[in-house]
Amino acid sequence: MDDWDGLPTPRRYWSIAATWLALTMAVLDASIANVALPAIARDLHAAPAESIWVINAYQLAIVVSLLPLAALGEIVSYRRVLQGGLLLFVLASAGCALAHTLPQLAFARVIQGLGAAGVMSVNGAIVRHTYPHRQLGRGVGMNALVISVAAVLGPSIASAILAVGPWQWLFAVNLPVGAAALLVGWFSLPDSARTGKRLDWISAALNVAAFGLIIVGVDVLTRGAQGWIGGLDLAAGVLAAALLIRRSFSQARPMVPIDLLRSRLFSLSVLTSIASFAAQMLAFVALPFYFQDVLHRSQVETGILITPWPLAVGVAAPLSGHLADRYSAAVLGSIGLVVLAIGLALLALLPVRAGMLDVMWRMAVCGLGFGVFQAPNNRTLLATARLSGQTIGATLAAILFRAAPAAGPVLSLGLAAAFATGGALVSATRLLDRSPRKRGQPPR
Repeated sequence: MDDWDGLPTPRRYWSIAATWLALTMAVLDASIANVALPAIARDLHAAPAESIWVINAYQLAIVVSLLPLAALGEIVSYRRVLQGGLLLFVLASAGCALAHTLPQLAFARVIQGLGAAGVMSVNGAIVRHTYPHRQLGRGVGMNALVISVAAVLGPSIASAILAVGPWQWLFAVNLPVGAAALLVGWFSLPDSARTGKRLDWISAALNVAAFGLIIVGVDVLTRGAQGWIGGLDLAAGVLAAALLIRRSFSQARPMVPIDLLRSRLFSLSVLTSIASFAAQMLAFVALPFYFQDVLHRSQVETGILITPWPLAVGVAAPLSGHLADRYSAAVLGSIGLVVLAIGLALLALLPVRAGMLDVMWRMAVCGLGFGVFQAPNNRTLLATARLSGQTIGATLAAILFRAAPAAGPVLSLGLAAAFATGGALVSATRLLDRSPRKRGQPPR
């Protein structure tokens, strides 16, 4: 089959339906549990700082495995990686729903994250093999839309599920949807040519060690009791990162595109992305605890209060994407992150007796700022940078919750505002890059 010819109809529609179902579940589960974190902590008798590992375990598993699984897709076929990842994701979802302790849930979330990475790492390649060349732009655009819509609907879906059932249902709902995606995908997903190269196991292991040990090391280091273990983990992670960078520079096609970081513009874009998504995750972890423990709102009300943020992203992102054809991504990104920082600061200063509308308009300000930033910067940013930022944000939230249990949510919002401000400053420095832009490249 010619890769560029795509699939015939109706198989094309079934293939894309299976791909989008799998992708939607993977994106939703990155944030859908946030709303239920306080309930999970109470039900499993865990401290708020420890319960954040329900989020971090999932994010970290995706971060460490995303690039190795993308490389594996070229070797064994994208279809097998997506199907295998989806099957693992569904089985792990059952494990999450049946977990009775926080360690059990965190372990199941790690497995679920590995499965989600299998889906996320190759979904773009599956789309390229599904659509004919003349419709590829439409397919890629629709793929991005599915990701955005899933992110927007996350809090609302979580709120609706929690209105009729316990938090376990957030994971159990993946079972019938995932089974349907597996069945449809088995008969419809496209095959792809396999390269003759082998997986670079050394780079894959160094990638896992670098991301995993650094994040875990920072978390353990802040616990105090076994700080020396965290220090060793952190040192080993830094060493693994150094070895990975050295190895990547010597390879023509490295697993981790370290060579791109030689570009000042690209490096600044990555740093901006990490800062912005760290701010987002700090807020998304802190807000459910703040709304439920401080403002005494229910889980359903918490979902409603969070919804204005992603809805505002959905409004601002298309407008910002249109403006990105005329204005620099550095300008739009800086403006968006400044607005995000203002919104986060307003949330941190929220009165204890604030009403629903007081909260919702502040959340909308955050969403507008994040949407203005996100659309133009998605053109140059890596998924790894996004996930790394979110993992860093969740880890920092856990540290603050551990250091100051009562003030943890407010401190997290303040730190999120600081990250957004820092991201705005980094984004603005991209304006100093005066290198000529080739025809057809997006504005910087």
